[in-house]
This record gives sequence, C-alpha cells and structure tokens, in this order.
Amino acid sequence: MRHKTPYKKRKKRLGCGIGSGHGKTSTKGHKGQRARSGFTLNPGFEGGQNPLYRRLPKRGFNRSAFKKVYAIVNLQTLAKLEDKEITPELLLAKNVIKELHDGLKILGSGELKKAVTVKAHLFSGSAKTKIESKGGQAVLLGK
Repeated sequence: MRHKTPYKKRKKRLGCGIGSGHGKTSTKGHKGQRARSGFTLNPGFEGGQNPLYRRLPKRGFNRSAFKKVYAIVNLQTLAKLEDKEITPELLLAKNVIKELHDGLKILGSGELKKAVTVKAHLFSGSAKTKIESKGGQAVLLGK
C-alpha cells in the first residue's frame, strides 16, 4: 500500500484504555522491577550477569590521578591589568582565574605593553622571553 504522505510512526500513547492496545499495564507487563515508577536501568547492567566491565581484565597504569592541573593565563590578559607585580593571589582577587588548582602557568599569546614582574609556578618559553624583553621579570614560585 502506498501512502500519499511520507510515513511517520505515531507516538505510543500509553494508558488510553483496552482498545488502544496500550492500556491496563501500559506495555510494562505484570509487576516486577521494570513495571515500577521511577525505574531506570544502570548503563552496563546485564540483568545480574557479571557485567562486561567487570569480566575484562584491567591492564596498564593510569597516571591521571597524579596529573598536575594548572590555571592558565595568557600575556594578552596580563596586559589588561594595571598592576606592576602580578601574583596568583592578585589574579584570583580580580577574577581572572577561578581556581588555582596546582599552580599558575603563563602562556605567551599576546604582547605586554610595559615592564611587569610576574610570579607564577610555570612559564612557557615564549612568555618568559616576552616578559623579559619588555624589561620585566618572570619569577618562578615553588609549590
């Protein structure tokens, strides 16, 4: 049979009486965990069978627990500040960075307008040369 309009499947209307074919139990069967309200199936759950993620051997070593995360700031952001000395505490106070994490890293995107002293835990090579070329200082902080 040909349809004059493109075929679109109708939405399953649940609980609309016996004649609808989806009445009474509303396609949920009789009782059981899946018939209850609020039921959600955990991803990876296999009906009580030992799930795949537990059957497969865990191999290798993951260093992500020991990875250092740095708050990153570019020179173009520092150029907007009027201060002579830029520290991580100043950047936190001025909401330039939201959190310090394991330290502050300065990257070299952009240019500085004046000589400033920048105190940070890490500097990229280009950032350090740009700061020192303007007559400023790049001071490493230990943590």
